Amino acid sequence: MLSRRLQPLVFLLLISFLSLSVFAQYDPIKDFCRRHGHQSAVVDNRLYIDGGLVNWKPFTSSSSNYTNPFLIFSDLSTETKDMPTLHANLSKNATVPSVMGGKLWEDSVNKRLYLYGGETYQAPPTNFLLYAYDILKDKWDSFGPPTGTAAIIPTSFGAGVSIAARGEAYYYGGFHNNGSVPGWTGPPRASNRLIKYDMDSNAWSNVTGPDDVRRAEGEMVFLPVGDAGMLVYFGGSQDLYGNGTLTPEPLDTIFLYDLANSKWYAQKATGRIPESRRRFCGGATWAQDQSSYNIYIYGGSGFPPSTAGFDDIYVLTIPSFQWIRGPYPKDSNVTGPFPKNMMSCNVVNNAQMVIIGGSNSNATGYECDVDTVGGQHNMNLGEENPENAIWARYQPKLTTYAVPTFIMSAVGGRNTGGARVLTPSGGFNAPDLSVLMTRKAVISTRTPTRDVSPATSSPAPTGEGEPAPPLSPGAIAGIAIGGAVVLIALLAGCCCFIRYRQKHYKGPRQPNQAIPPHGWGPSGPLTPASPAVTQISYAHTVPTQPQSPVMLPSVPVYPPAELGANDNSHYRTARTSPASMAAKHDSSPWGTHASTPQTLEPPTPASGPYPARSPSYTERDPRDVQPGAPYWSTTPPQVQQPQFRPTQDAQGGNTWLGVQQTWHRPGSSH
Repeated sequence: MLSRRLQPLVFLLLISFLSLSVFAQYDPIKDFCRRHGHQSAVVDNRLYIDGGLVNWKPFTSSSSNYTNPFLIFSDLSTETKDMPTLHANLSKNATVPSVMGGKLWEDSVNKRLYLYGGETYQAPPTNFLLYAYDILKDKWDSFGPPTGTAAIIPTSFGAGVSIAARGEAYYYGGFHNNGSVPGWTGPPRASNRLIKYDMDSNAWSNVTGPDDVRRAEGEMVFLPVGDAGMLVYFGGSQDLYGNGTLTPEPLDTIFLYDLANSKWYAQKATGRIPESRRRFCGGATWAQDQSSYNIYIYGGSGFPPSTAGFDDIYVLTIPSFQWIRGPYPKDSNVTGPFPKNMMSCNVVNNAQMVIIGGSNSNATGYECDVDTVGGQHNMNLGEENPENAIWARYQPKLTTYAVPTFIMSAVGGRNTGGARVLTPSGGFNAPDLSVLMTRKAVISTRTPTRDVSPATSSPAPTGEGEPAPPLSPGAIAGIAIGGAVVLIALLAGCCCFIRYRQKHYKGPRQPNQAIPPHGWGPSGPLTPASPAVTQISYAHTVPTQPQSPVMLPSVPVYPPAELGANDNSHYRTARTSPASMAAKHDSSPWGTHASTPQTLEPPTPASGPYPARSPSYTERDPRDVQPGAPYWSTTPPQVQQPQFRPTQDAQGGNTWLGVQQTWHRPGSSH
């Protein structure tokens, strides 16, 4: 038992330790283990990664899912350990929501990233404001709530795409739920609308979908075909009854939206139709002569009874609308051993597709997702490497796409184009498509609406061995606040010590009495224990930090309102709890030119020809899933293993069919 003389000393140490532990922080690169449900986009040879959920190292049975508050990027012009080089020196305000299942719309003309949709985790959502990251100035702007007569209520896990050359962005389907809509009660409900955003005029449109069916969790890409280009949507789930009861969206039906005529088409696909899946990812590229457009997809989660998901590659080639099984796995009758979902896919220079993260639906251990390269995996779309492999090291200088042999065998032609199969085997379902598919989209050059000269360029990448960027005013303020907290803790301890001495020792104090230790170890702050698992409920809890800016009186506005950047670090945040993980702290409202957001009321229950009924199976909220657990409540079947297995070599790489690789495909964790 401690003596009375030591009790005040221990008390002071505890106070100091607790105050300092608040500032023990995660490093988004060094502490990374796994991520899923994030948003990503490519602008000017940088692949930006935002939000989602992460698991930090060490990853054990006591680990938890955490909201990722960071915006980081991969430098696509360089590579480290055979993957794009990661950097974490970008700012993000606490007022900017960190969501999962949203979309980053890229505007490479005006050098911005727009954050749309998504849902919060362990915190209630706030009224929607469109935030944009200014790439040139490394700051976030708020463009306020949607203006105009269109009712815009963002969703999560829909399908989105931006077309910077046209200054337009689109988002189709997705879920309204209590993580995406403030005040929502009841089960999730999918949307059947196509949202359009005009980047130059800050104008919104709410467009009808291809039919009345509510959809979510599919994929949508842009193809430069027809007069002005087309949106192509497929896969995911249907919410036929508007009550969250999900059924598969068959992948033999492809929906196309003609931008020039604002018209939807549906076309039947043939070939090796992929098994129904959801929350997969994909990207599009095309032959150099645009005789074939090839959409690659990877992975995804399954539907009952096969809920484990997929670890495979398929390609939809257009205009023949054929599905082709990709070269992985080699045995075309099985899926791979590492099914994943909620990852992101980004095509780079039409030649490669970087796949990031994903939830391992059948994981049994606590392995990280190639944490040395931030969970990045590279698909060489044309198999242009010495091994002729589709999973291969990233090549920064590869800028052209060669049609691979497995696609040429289905459409004919050469690796540069010249496809000979130009119509579906059963013909086009709409006569218009037979004409539109022969045209190449003509898109006028878009002029920036602001100064995008290099003089205001964003901060240069910062890596090991390079000087860190200068401290921002936010960082200085954060340091000052941290110092103040530590000082207050010290003063409080001193006061307690003095009161203790006065109470128990009536004699005079000795001068120059030493101050007890202040909680720092020999090499810095003491390290707190790893966070413990907390049971996550479907209902949201009240956050401990502001989640939205302060709303001001209604004043119409079009220019963005700049957000403050009062931050105590460029890329670090507190380790103690999810609520404290804010990379930026903004103490000011989002602007003096705010317009009032629309009042969002929970929609009435679905009505119409379909009676309400109980779900045919139970779907768990993705925010309620423990790390590595499957999303569906049913027990997943054992995934059939392919005919070959990777073996770890002495260098930590994998040997696939006798070819040694030090890069990694999704699911590998060495």
